[in-house]
This record gives sequence, structure tokens and C-alpha cells, in this order.
Amino acid sequence: MNYFIEITLLPDPELKETVLLNSVYIRFHKALFDLRSTSIGISFPKYKVTLGSVLRIHGDKASLNDLQGLNWIGSLSDYCQIGDMTSVPVEVKFRNVSRSQSTMTQSKLKRLLKRGSITEEEAQDYLAKMFITRMDDPYVELMSGSSGHKYRRYIKFGELLDVPVAGSFDQFGLSKTATVPWFD
Repeated sequence: MNYFIEITLLPDPELKETVLLNSVYIRFHKALFDLRSTSIGISFPKYKVTLGSVLRIHGDKASLNDLQGLNWIGSLSDYCQIGDMTSVPVEVKFRNVSRSQSTMTQSKLKRLLKRGSITEEEAQDYLAKMFITRMDDPYVELMSGSSGHKYRRYIKFGELLDVPVAGSFDQFGLSKTATVPWFD
């Protein structure tokens, strides 16, 4: 993870930042899927309540060259400022960027009811708890390639670390274990 490419979303009066971020992230995921990549990670260094307007794609030089060779952003490049591949600065921290999932979902409730694991009364309690424990993490809204349904992928940011943790990344650029460089 000694290189990165920074993508800054440009303000557009007709296109909300979150919609553009979702579109760029969908294309990023498709490119990682096409490459079968497990060595490219992503970070969102300007995140606060939302993921912000900057995406950083991290990897080694060869992996990032392969990604850029796909021209994966395509027509969305008109709405983005895409930086050159750059070496990661020397003095950085490291952070895990991973998927955050709720353990209580509507589909899980349906499965529990279908197999008779819970009663109707218990289902009401489950629903109440489900709404109380809503997800507060920032997210991207994606569309399933197989069903066409929209869904949210919540992103969790780990603690800042002084040393990197090696590991592999999924085809969304996220990892349960590996870290990416974190800097301003």
C-alpha cells in the first residue's frame, strides 16, 4: 500500500454529492470485481457524517496501474478531479476501513418467522429493537447487479494505528483486518 490515487468529487448544482459518490463507488466495485482484486483498498479521508467528497484508492503500483487501465470511471470523470498515482507520505497513521452490518434486519425477521423460531409477539419486540438500534455509520447506496434492488453498505472506520496491518481487501476495497494509510 505504498501508492494512492485521490479522486475529488466536483460540486455540481444538478447532481448531489452523495449520488455522485454512489455512482463512482459502484464503478469502483465493478472494476475490482473484473480484476478479481484483493490488494486494493479505499479510504474516505474527509468523512464526517457522510463519506465526504474525497476517495483515496490505495495499493501497490502494479495493482493501481491495472485498475487505471480499465478506464473504470468513464464518463463520471467529468464530475471528478482524478489525481496522479502518488507515493504515500512517510509520516502517516493507518486505519481499518470495513463494512458495518446490523445483526437485526427485516430479512432475518422474515426467516425467523418462516421457520417458527419466534412468535408474533416476539416479532413485535424484534421490530422495536431493530428500529432503536439503527445504523449511524456513513454509507454508500448501491444497486445489486443480480436483483436490481438498492441497498446500503455501511462503512466503519477503525482506530488510528501507528503501524500497518497486512491483509486482503474485498471487491468493495474494504477489509475486516487490513489497514490503509490515513493522512490529510
